[in-house]
Amino acid sequence: QVQLVESGGGLVQAGGSLRLSCAASGRTFSSYVMGWFRQAPGQEREFVAAIDWSGGNTYYADSVKGRFTISRDNAKNTVYLQMNSLKPDDTAVYYCAASTRWGSDLLTDFGSWGQGTQVTVSS
Repeated sequence: QVQLVESGGGLVQAGGSLRLSCAASGRTFSSYVMGWFRQAPGQEREFVAAIDWSGGNTYYADSVKGRFTISRDNAKNTVYLQMNSLKPDDTAVYYCAASTRWGSDLLTDFGSWGQGTQVTVSS
C-alpha cells in the first residue's frame, strides 16, 4: 500500500480557489490510479475526481465538473486538486485515495487513504 498525506485545505470565500496536494510515499506511485473524495458533516463520503496512472485521463463528479481539475506529478509522487469557483456546498473534508482499478468511483475500490484536509467555503 501507499501512504498518503493531504495538504492545502483552509477557509476561502465563495468564488475563490484552493489547490489541494496529496503526497505519496514509496516508489510505486505511478502504478496507482489516484482519486479525491470528500465528506461533508452528516453526509456520506462521495467521489470527486480521479486520474489514471500517467495523468492522461481524468473523470469528475457532475457537481464539480468544469470547476475542479485533478492532476499528478509522478516525479514528485504528488496528486493535486485545483478547485475554482468554490461554493459553500463544497465545504467538506477532502481525502485522496489510491486504487489499482481505473474507472471506478466506489470507495471500496480505493484501498489507501489519507487523513483528510478540511475545506471551508464561506458565503
